[in-house]
Amino acid sequence: MTTYRKRGIWVWMISLIAVGFGLLTIKSGGAILFGNDAARDAAGNYVPFVLWFNYLAGFAYVITGAGIWTRARWAVLLAISIAAATALIFVAFGAHVYSGGLFEQRTVIAMSLRTFLWTVIAVVAWRGMQHMKTSRPEGGRQ
Repeated sequence: MTTYRKRGIWVWMISLIAVGFGLLTIKSGGAILFGNDAARDAAGNYVPFVLWFNYLAGFAYVITGAGIWTRARWAVLLAISIAAATALIFVAFGAHVYSGGLFEQRTVIAMSLRTFLWTVIAVVAWRGMQHMKTSRPEGGRQ
């Protein structure tokens, strides 16, 4: 497994942010999905496919954050995949809203934040990978 040779401050920060954001996402999404009626009522007009995506993505956030922390190359690809999938869900949410579906304004804000945050995480992780120096001997597989 090829790893980043040096963990820069930005890579360190995004790994902690990804794990923390993932744990909060799992907690908040799980409270609505598996909680009582009061939790669902408090959530208002949530959009089920967005809620399920975000809840399940929370586990990927934690895994990605841990992978970035350990400097695993696969974590960069997972971060890029999360950013792309979040953007696609945001587009689907936009179609839901455009077609007259019920929603909460806080969902627009949350999805904007998620899309922005995961794009930044993916870019920082990618840049960290670009600065990677391999520890393999010359001629070895990369």
